[in-house]
Formats: sequence, structure tokens, C-alpha cells
Amino acid sequence: MPDESGTRPERQRGGWLARFAPGVRKIGKRETPENLWVKCPDSGEMIYREDLEKALWVTPAGRHMRIRPDLRMQYTFDGGKWEPIKAPVAVDDPLKFVDDRTYVERLAGSRKSTGEDDAMRIGAGTIGGAPAVALVQDFAFMGGSLGMSAGEGFIKAAQEAVKRDCPLVCFTASGGARMQEGALSLMQMARTTLAIQDLKAARLPYVVVLTDPTTGGVTASYAMLGDVQLAEPGALVAFTGPRVIEQTIRETLPAGFQRSEYLVEKGMVDRVVDRRELPAVLGSILRTLMMGRARRKAA
Repeated sequence: MPDESGTRPERQRGGWLARFAPGVRKIGKRETPENLWVKCPDSGEMIYREDLEKALWVTPAGRHMRIRPDLRMQYTFDGGKWEPIKAPVAVDDPLKFVDDRTYVERLAGSRKSTGEDDAMRIGAGTIGGAPAVALVQDFAFMGGSLGMSAGEGFIKAAQEAVKRDCPLVCFTASGGARMQEGALSLMQMARTTLAIQDLKAARLPYVVVLTDPTTGGVTASYAMLGDVQLAEPGALVAFTGPRVIEQTIRETLPAGFQRSEYLVEKGMVDRVVDRRELPAVLGSILRTLMMGRARRKAA
């Protein structure tokens, strides 16, 4: 009831919560951060976002969540410091492609939502003390699909590695070729392969880290041509997805089929590495592969 002044006592004392817990205030709706909790896709457990960020977006169940290129660069390079390298942008919509939306509209939507020109990000820095160029494929940009701009990005990264006389590390994440560019997209499989040959001619290491998912034309080209093939746990690595294969052959596939652990057993992947251990493993590999080159330079 209001007192003689016409004011409710609870409001004078800060509300009902203050009576039971002095010094504690209610958080208004506008003050509550969005996405405070993240649901683990495997266990269904709700994980406090801050804890997940500290774990590099690896859930307690071991699921390696998909991350954007900025975080990938930050987690990979020493001290989280890296030099961005601008990737070339090819001509938009060379085929004037239209399905339920125009290709131009799809590109504009992806650029607005991701803040990127296309699916490739390039950076340079040191990994475990070893100079390197890193190329990260952004699955958030049209499923990391391989189009002309992505092909140009890969070639630019390879050229930059040759220019800097250092290894190239490629983090793949893709649904395959970009259908809106037709045969022009498929040509990038050959162009990126030729860029890898330039690295080999310069006797520079090319290391691939397969992340979830890596499929289609990307798997059929630069994703499987590394001198060393690493993969994050549980990553789907395939040309055609398991559902399509099961529907085609009408048989049940083995457990874990096309996942990184299965591919290690079959010899397609050298090692599965936890994201939190990846910088140290990469650094050791790069230093080892570049050791003879450093000695030749010194001589």
C-alpha cells in the first residue's frame, strides 16, 4: 500500500529483491547480453558463452565448433598478432546466374552478414616462432564455397608465401564448388593445384588443416594436397556427404565414416589435433620442415 507520501515502500527501498538481498539489483532486459548461453550440438548441454570462448570454442563434449577467420588467426599466430593480406576480388556474377534469388543478391547478403568480400582470409605472422602465411576459409560466407574470388585468394596466399620464403598453412571449411559460377568455379580446382606446384618448386611446405566440414571440389583439390594433412577432431571430410552415399548404395555406412578419426585409420589424414594444441603442433612441423632451408641459407 502507498504511504502518506503516496509512494510504495518497495520502490523507496529499491524493490522486493533489495529487501531479501541488499546490494543486489535486477538486470534489465536491455542489459542482458544476447547469446549468453550456447547449446552443445552433441550433448545438448547449455554452455556459458564466456567459458566456451576461453576453451577456444571447444565444448566439454569435445565438439569443435565452427569459428570465423579472425578467431582462427588469433588462435593460430603467436600472441594473436598477424598481418592481414588483402585477397583479390574477381568479377561478380559472370554468368548472370538466377535461381530463387539472383547471385548478386546472395553475394550482397553474405557480404553484409559476414563483413567479408568473399570466403578467403589471408594473414601472415609467426606460428611457434616459424614465419608462415595462413589461409582461412570462411564457412559463414556461402558455405565457404569455392568460386573465382576464393581461387584468387588461394593463389594470392601461395604467391605471398613464395615472396616471403615461408610455408603456407591452409585451414579448409567448405561445402564445395560454388554452383552459381558453374564451370568457372570448377576451374579453380586446377588453378589452386598449380599454385601448390609453385610452392613445391620453391621447396616451401604446404600444410593443410581440415576443419568441419570440408567437402566437394575443395576436398578434390587443394584440401588433400598438403605435405602434411592435419584435421580437427570430428571434422567431416568428404567429396560426397554420407547421406547421399547411403541413398545411392542403399547401405548403412560404418560408424564415424568420413570423420577425421576414421580418415586417419585409412591413411587420408596424418594426425587429428585438438584446436587448443594446434599452434604448438603446427609450429613444430613448420620449424622441422624449414630446418634444412635455414641451414642452406646460413651456408
